[in-house]
Amino acid sequence: MLVRGDQLNVDNPALDAARNEGAPVLMIERRSESQIVWSSKPRSALFLAAMRHHAAAIRSFGLGLDYVDFEEAITEPFFTVLARKIHAYQASQGINRLVVCEPGEYRMLAGLQDVCAQTGLALDLRVDTHFLCSSDEFAAWAGDKKHLLMEYFYRQMRKKTGVLMQADGEPEGGRWNFDAENRKGYPKSGPSKTFTQSGFPPDALTQSAIDLVARTLPDHPGSLNDFRWPVTRAQALVALQQFVDERLAQFGDYQDAMWTTEPFGAHALIASSLNLKLISPREVVDAALHAYQTKGLPLASVEGFVRQIIGWREFIRGVYWRDAPHMREANHFGHTRPLPAWFWSGETQMQCLANSIGQTLQFGYAHHIQRLMVIGNFSLLAGLLPQEVEDWFLAVYVDAVEWVELPNVAGMALYANGGRFTSKPYIASGQYIKRMSNYCGGCRYRPELRTGPHACPITTLYWNFLDRHESALLKNMRTVLMAKSVQRLSAEERASIRAQAQQTLENIEHL
Repeated sequence: MLVRGDQLNVDNPALDAARNEGAPVLMIERRSESQIVWSSKPRSALFLAAMRHHAAAIRSFGLGLDYVDFEEAITEPFFTVLARKIHAYQASQGINRLVVCEPGEYRMLAGLQDVCAQTGLALDLRVDTHFLCSSDEFAAWAGDKKHLLMEYFYRQMRKKTGVLMQADGEPEGGRWNFDAENRKGYPKSGPSKTFTQSGFPPDALTQSAIDLVARTLPDHPGSLNDFRWPVTRAQALVALQQFVDERLAQFGDYQDAMWTTEPFGAHALIASSLNLKLISPREVVDAALHAYQTKGLPLASVEGFVRQIIGWREFIRGVYWRDAPHMREANHFGHTRPLPAWFWSGETQMQCLANSIGQTLQFGYAHHIQRLMVIGNFSLLAGLLPQEVEDWFLAVYVDAVEWVELPNVAGMALYANGGRFTSKPYIASGQYIKRMSNYCGGCRYRPELRTGPHACPITTLYWNFLDRHESALLKNMRTVLMAKSVQRLSAEERASIRAQAQQTLENIEHL
């Protein structure tokens, strides 16, 4: 049976074959998996370190493990190694099936199907019990709907799980969500409390993975100097408890806020552990509920966090498998502009992007508003090719696996699928970023200006987007006010915006 690098849960259903039948467990490290997209050093190091610790755990269970390390036949792709191993097992043990938990990306599923067809094995796919909503359950909920709304799915999940539900079937606090309370910016003086990533200093096994990445992937982006991510289940549980004890209370108010000296804020920093399956969504939610019940934490904070876990995360996974593989090719606006080179260095004069990309490359992390309303917002307004933006997001973040990354980028940040599960394009001018951060202080660009030598590129491109897509925006009740705002401009003002936008895009590499 096969264990993938994002399937590191001890209750992986595919391990049942090893426990019950003595079947060999196969794990494969491959450099090619870091090269499908130009994976950052922190992302590659995290996967390798977590896999190596999980391998040690499997051996401690007394299970037979066949582990192919990174440098064994280093240029061989994953599926080539898998086919070679299968042929060896067929010759020595006469195996007739490959047992694997449902993979997290369409590419992997298709590749496993191809290898099994080539080698004559049956593919025994086990339902991924890590998730609270199975693929079949989501498909039944989605039915033949052309437009899917997370809010209704979230309510169903609340009812199913009983999370934050009262005995009479009504939601805790009389409301299904407290999103309106979760959008505060920091005061002008900045955060009242500084949060840091205490993290986990690398042990010998993790350090070996870090050294391997530094030596074999030297030209890949990102830094390994601040690697402190959880790589074991025990560490992930500690990280979860640290969040619940120290930051959950403030998470709700300031989850959208940004500050130059606060790369982490009150965020949980457990997405990578969840997506590697070191911890489960149920135990994450239970920890938050326990804190709510025993410590009297604000309901808005707890509900806002819970919504991300049992609502958005489960919803996004369902959407991914509903729309794969076509989502990868979606390009609603027909955007074709290449990704600027500074996406890989953070060397731009736009301080919001310099900060958001800079911390991404340093830590392999940025929170959801930095990803959506700074990097994604610019990418959409600038008309960047969706596939290049999607590849970048998959490459640079330690928590990026395709089932969660692709819908969030293609569907939410870029509106590339034309609003399959979002009600509007998520766009904003530099004024929004000024309101939610201190990024604009000291920036050479002024967020209130849409034209002129000091005009903010994001503000210029925002108004240019409204001008270009006015008719479509007028038809959407969520964007009609945006469209009416551009209608109030004179013909001369609109022409000036178009000219400024053209100049901005022609100079995009030097912004």
